[in-house]
Amino acid sequence: MPFMKAIITVVGMDKVGIIAGVSNLLAECGVNIMDISQTILQDYFTMMMLVDLSKMEMSLEKVKDKLQQKGGELGVSIQMQHEEIFRSMHRI
Repeated sequence: MPFMKAIITVVGMDKVGIIAGVSNLLAECGVNIMDISQTILQDYFTMMMLVDLSKMEMSLEKVKDKLQQKGGELGVSIQMQHEEIFRSMHRI
């Protein structure tokens, strides 16, 4: 698979284990975290990741499904978008 990047966003109430849960799942799927930014606004956890999908070991849809399932377990919303789609949506 050629070099392909995606943006992952995680939003929800802060609790222990969110970063570990998401990053461990990504590692299991062969997705490399290139950059990460996270902050806590009062009780709300927000995280944005830039990831490399080129060594991903399953389909994009399968990884998205696994992330949604993990989000349910952690009580957060997790979204993944291809970088080009993300750029197009946020272009002014």
